Amino acid sequence: MSSADEILDVVDEDDRVVGQARRGDVYARGLRHRCVFVWARDPEGRVFVHRRTATKLAFPSLYDMFVGGVVGAGESYDDAALREAEEELGVSGLPRPEHLFTFLYDDGAGRTWWSAVYEVRCAGPVAPQVEEVDWYGFLTPEELEGRLRGGEWDFTPDGLEAYARLRALRG
Repeated sequence: MSSADEILDVVDEDDRVVGQARRGDVYARGLRHRCVFVWARDPEGRVFVHRRTATKLAFPSLYDMFVGGVVGAGESYDDAALREAEEELGVSGLPRPEHLFTFLYDDGAGRTWWSAVYEVRCAGPVAPQVEEVDWYGFLTPEELEGRLRGGEWDFTPDGLEAYARLRALRG
């Protein structure tokens, strides 16, 4: 099954399930759905940053400071966060990511999705999926800030909003 055929819950403005649809249809029709963002850090506190592959349905070839993705039909945010983190990092046995906050992302063009933000520590080596990740590295918070200020890397817009909210939360 291709990722476009994956079945997602369609939700309302209060995050209540109102139906289901194929992922490709959800994206094409701008249906509200659920996503998870996982802030993955190594034992030294460095952040996992990656560039998405050109074949991704959403935001191809852009950088992201979160791993994550869509929540499948009937799946909980917590389960999706662990699944996505392990899949994208290419590891197993991660601790369950800690939920930090949830917000309704609005892309400004009429498309919105509920976004649950988590954090996890990844102690071991990573082996990201080549279908998902073109490049990756662990950056210090200062290196990440430099990339953001420098503007030479284009980051996913929903990841930028999640990051801004995370920074505001942590002061």
